[in-house]
Amino acid sequence: MGKITGFMEFKRETPQARPAGKRIKDYEEIYPLLAEEKMRMQAARCMDCGIPFCHGAGCPLGNLIPEFNDLIYRNHWREALQVLELTNNFPEFTGRLCPAMCEPACVSSLHDEPVTVRQIELQIIEKGFSEGLVKPQPPVTRTGKSVAIVGSGPSGLACADQLNRAGHRVVVFEQKDRPGGLLRYGIPDFKLDKGILDRRLHILEAEGIEFQSSVEVGRDISAKYMARQFDAICLAGGAMAPRNLTIPGKELQGIHYAMDYLEQQNRKKAGETVPAEKEISAKGKRVAVIGGGDTGADCVGTANRQGASEIYQLEILPEPPSESNLETPWPEWPQILRSSSSHEEGCIRRWSVMTTSFPGQGGRVKKLQGVKVNFDAAAGRFTEVPGSEFELDVELVLLAMGFVHPVHEGMVNELGLALDKRGNVAVDEFQRTNLEKIFSAGDMVRGASLVVNAIYQGRRAARGIDEFLMGETSLP
Repeated sequence: MGKITGFMEFKRETPQARPAGKRIKDYEEIYPLLAEEKMRMQAARCMDCGIPFCHGAGCPLGNLIPEFNDLIYRNHWREALQVLELTNNFPEFTGRLCPAMCEPACVSSLHDEPVTVRQIELQIIEKGFSEGLVKPQPPVTRTGKSVAIVGSGPSGLACADQLNRAGHRVVVFEQKDRPGGLLRYGIPDFKLDKGILDRRLHILEAEGIEFQSSVEVGRDISAKYMARQFDAICLAGGAMAPRNLTIPGKELQGIHYAMDYLEQQNRKKAGETVPAEKEISAKGKRVAVIGGGDTGADCVGTANRQGASEIYQLEILPEPPSESNLETPWPEWPQILRSSSSHEEGCIRRWSVMTTSFPGQGGRVKKLQGVKVNFDAAAGRFTEVPGSEFELDVELVLLAMGFVHPVHEGMVNELGLALDKRGNVAVDEFQRTNLEKIFSAGDMVRGASLVVNAIYQGRRAARGIDEFLMGETSLP
């Protein structure tokens, strides 16, 4: 695919990030687009590899990567967009947020650097928008069936988009005041400008999808009543029960869950006013972020932009290898050390440390006490290293340790949904729950995961729902 000898002629090239010293002064996106001619050269690097592991072992959506790479190399952007949209409802989201599991699975990565798949995907969709190729396409006919989607994050939106294309009436319920879920309230603007989200939501509305915000199912409307009003329901409310840290001092002021912190900053960026007594700000403070994942990195980037004086990011797991890991061989997603743009902007990262207490003064956190730990992977157990205790001066602590499962209070308990051993909603291969006509998808089912996995889950649930309603389905 592409140019047969392209992988030998051209080197991998990605956009250069805006300088860290400048970008931490705003919330604008970090990476520009590459020139089209450079993108064609990058697409030309796609090999005629025989078995494209990139869209088999790598991409959860099964994006037809060699096909759209070949089309870009030949300068057929419109056709490349059509191929991309066959499998991905929202390339503008995944092109910015996906960790690109397809790239380590690229055959070229065995001997050289992989094809820049994510950047190519992003530039295809952005060119489609700029040239007016991405526009509302309402279904020609309607089936007379109605579906309620609970949750407007990437999984709920993907499910809604697919079902609307099939001709069903789709109503999306969102408990917050605006749709978008994690995309709006959890992802910082420097990674996903909210104008990108609103641009897509306007298209979905123009295609006939209805959005009802500030409606919490299980509180503002009974879940059982909703089940009587719609022919099918898809629950896509996410896994929003945060993992807690039950240690002395946890109740002190200045200790917050990461999502509360990120949501507040996103609201401020959108122009909302936050009362001074409720503001969570890192300005001039020494900050500890507990949790080494993407959410923790987002907290680091946000704290830098707010003017933190010092930032620590603490992770209980050991530091992974920097370049290769024999435990995750090609084409698996390699478990290696990764640094995000937020880390490049400045923070102190520490691994194999466990927080033990939060000493305070006057009701506010003043210190973080911790200890080094060893991890026994076989037993799944941490043991403290004697004499390794340490103490940090902190004034703001952000808990970014992930999520345990969906919130059970309200909708889940009211309906009596069966749960798996991790507390997630249990579903079968068609995303059906234990209750007739009620389906579930996304993080509610698999636990906190990636945007690309959520989109896949939403598409899978839409196929199950369409088959349930019509007796058969042509949805992919």
